[in-house]
Amino acid sequence: MDSAMDIRRREPEEFRPRHRYFISAVLVVFIIFFGRLLYLQVIKGHELRFLSENNRIRLIKNTATRGMIMDRKGRVLVDSRPAFNCMVMPEDVGDLKVLTGKLSHFLHLSPDEIASMIEQRDSPPFQPVLIKRDISWEELSSLKTHRLDLPGVEIQIEPVRTYPYGSVAAHVLGYGGEINKEELQEKKGYQMGDWVGKYGVELTWEKDLRGIDGGRQVEIDAVGKEIRVLKEVQPVSGRNLYLTIDLDLQRLAEELLGKRSGAIIAMDPLTGEILAFCSAPSFQPALFAEGVSAQEWEKLVSDPLHPLQNRGIQGMYPPGSVFKIVTSAAGLEEGVINLDTTFTCTGIYYLGPRGYQCWRTGGHGVMKFYRGVVESCDIYFYNVGARLGVETLGRYAEDCGLGRPTGIDLPGEKAGLVPTEAWKRDRRGGRWYAGETLSMAIGQSYLLVTPIQLLNLMSAVANGGALLKPQIAKRVEDLDNKVVEDYPTEEIGRLPISSKTLEELRAALVGVTKEDAGTGRGARLEGMEIAGKTGTAQVVRLKGGERQRAQDMAYELRDHAWFVAYIAAHTPLAVVVLVEHGGHGGAAAVPLAREMIKKYLSLRRGEE
Repeated sequence: MDSAMDIRRREPEEFRPRHRYFISAVLVVFIIFFGRLLYLQVIKGHELRFLSENNRIRLIKNTATRGMIMDRKGRVLVDSRPAFNCMVMPEDVGDLKVLTGKLSHFLHLSPDEIASMIEQRDSPPFQPVLIKRDISWEELSSLKTHRLDLPGVEIQIEPVRTYPYGSVAAHVLGYGGEINKEELQEKKGYQMGDWVGKYGVELTWEKDLRGIDGGRQVEIDAVGKEIRVLKEVQPVSGRNLYLTIDLDLQRLAEELLGKRSGAIIAMDPLTGEILAFCSAPSFQPALFAEGVSAQEWEKLVSDPLHPLQNRGIQGMYPPGSVFKIVTSAAGLEEGVINLDTTFTCTGIYYLGPRGYQCWRTGGHGVMKFYRGVVESCDIYFYNVGARLGVETLGRYAEDCGLGRPTGIDLPGEKAGLVPTEAWKRDRRGGRWYAGETLSMAIGQSYLLVTPIQLLNLMSAVANGGALLKPQIAKRVEDLDNKVVEDYPTEEIGRLPISSKTLEELRAALVGVTKEDAGTGRGARLEGMEIAGKTGTAQVVRLKGGERQRAQDMAYELRDHAWFVAYIAAHTPLAVVVLVEHGGHGGAAAVPLAREMIKKYLSLRRGEE
């Protein structure tokens, strides 16, 4: 008994060192766990709570439908349709290699492409990455069928632009695309993946057309599957934009140009409203709505015909004889000529030993102002230009709206060029020669204009001298059809001539189409008085009798054809036609303007 008790008393003594080691180990483990808990709860608590909440609750954006774009009569030019986008939430992806392999099969993309999109994401954590926009019904069905095998894959619905009339008015309507990093820095309220207007009225009226995005707060499980909706905010659709364009006139303008390069613009000279605006060749804006590929974009920008260029406001050309409107106005207003001033046209004008030709071989004979304008005699206007000088010519050109943007609400408008002695000295490093003044007087030399500038000039002649800002938008309406913004007529200047000079000029411009010898006689319409001016702008300088052989030259060396006109009656319409490398204005441009005027008149009669 005593010996047994002695053994029990001795056991603690034998195990005491091990007991201390055990207690120490427990304390160390406890300290480690306590330190880790402190780190997770206190130091990293906020971050981990954020991650945990985002693993349980997700915010899914509901993109607002962009507003419609319509013509002046309410016909829809641009609308939207629902598109299904394949998205991937990287945080929910288990094995990236396995996922990309499966998605590659369903979306017809390479695994490397998909992996690169996910790994190089620009969006913040727990924001899905766009893999493929506007997937087909077949692709959508495959993804939905195999969704349990595709952790992290989501389908989001997004409105996509549709164009009922294809490429009609493409340079006016413009296009959009996914916002880039530079745009993201400039624009507030956007995030990566958003669709934004990039060109045309889609860009200019982005704020009105965009709308307000909504969203859903949803609870998801561990593999990203939606369990229930916690909260939802409905998106607000964008406002509708009504253009001044008349679809019937617009479609005719595009049919008339066909495969030719150039521009046709029609405007109401009393209000500045653009009724038709065609630039050719054109492009399909739907290509951008669906997501233009790198190959498609390269094809567009490398096309030698430059289909993305808006020739109506960005194409800069010598105005040719259309500029004689300015030379006439300056000559009459400055008093260097009057209606009875005569110059004899023998077919050539000599400045020293050098001869400057008239377009008519053999000449026009004795010319007064009226005949000089009607028959567009170059010799007559060489004489007027020599009396005026380059500085006076330039001043009148600028005051007539040339050499500066018109202010039309389309992006990328060019200013053109009105040369002066100082300009040539500073930019070309040489002095101005008297012969260059002669060339400028008939719309050549370094002079460059855009079609919209010449149309604005002719409209000012038609309306009594007011240079108006060309209007492309008529009004903006909200979803209740309430007008939230309209665009009244805006005067941006006046022609620098008296009413007397204006009437004398108008009479001569009517003669251009009315007289049998007029260069614009092909525009005549029975019972309608039309004023106009043709122009043939040289691309290269020709010598001797080469002008008559221009049609035998290479296409890119041929003259540009111009015609600007207005209806000289109470019915308001002004039109400009430019046919690149079309040859003579009377042959290539006048017939197109005549058809535009006929169509306009028939539409007006149908409305009455």
